[in-house]
Amino acid sequence: SRVFDPLTSALTNFTEFRYFSIAGGRILSLMKEPEMKGERQSPAAGDIVFEHVSFAYQDKEVLHDITVTLPKNSLTALVGPSGSGKSTVMKLCARFYDPQQGHLFFNGVPMDEIAPESLMSHISMVFQDVCLFQDTIRNNIRFGKTDAMDEEIIAAAKKACCHDFIMRLPQGYDTMVGEGGCTLSGGEKQRISIARAMLKDAQIILLDEATASLDPENEVEIQKAIDTLIKGRTVIAIAHRLKTIKKADRIIVLDNGQIKEEGTHDELIRQEGLYSHLWNIQESISGWKL
Repeated sequence: SRVFDPLTSALTNFTEFRYFSIAGGRILSLMKEPEMKGERQSPAAGDIVFEHVSFAYQDKEVLHDITVTLPKNSLTALVGPSGSGKSTVMKLCARFYDPQQGHLFFNGVPMDEIAPESLMSHISMVFQDVCLFQDTIRNNIRFGKTDAMDEEIIAAAKKACCHDFIMRLPQGYDTMVGEGGCTLSGGEKQRISIARAMLKDAQIILLDEATASLDPENEVEIQKAIDTLIKGRTVIAIAHRLKTIKKADRIIVLDNGQIKEEGTHDELIRQEGLYSHLWNIQESISGWKL
């Protein structure tokens, strides 16, 4: 009888022990990763240039010899089938990774010479999957600029079309957000993320299809907020709904890790290539009715 209880407890907790073991292994492998080098301060926002860049996750190469310029003060859209390398291009722009081959330049300066923290001071990101912290809405927005005054936070929230729904919450801006933002809807989390980006006021905006999984009402509100966010800035956007980037200054079409086409919407339609094919598919689907 003395053996039974400890044995039962050990068997019950065996699964948790395995979780702890896996988590510990991941922490140790992360600590063994080499530190990203870079000591130079980031220059003023400018063009982002890829020169013969190739990148692989472990043994799987996802970008093959990419050479392209993403010009400042313009909207550049990345489109293409799933797995074509769009998100990887964006992650390299933010220097989440360094390429295995080739070079990236930020306003003429090699990106691997720039301190990552300095580079990130010029960049704001709005992703499809938003992560909020278990804190107040005020502090979640303030994360974009830690020394921001309350007036600045409210102004950013109004521009992001989220002030009204925040004021309807029990404690307004002091309402606690559940872990990961679980107490808010997808559209509400998205607008708080945009408010955070507006408060940071960075010159480079990375948008990873912020409206892809939203209902029409939220999509309209978020599109208004995004239109305000990107004015006068360098914007790189991943687009699945091609109508949202029809007016982009430049559209880059990726497929199998390579650039297949470049140009404006009208130019790519006339080429009758991959972009035209994707556009025609979406246009035909939009006409379906039940």
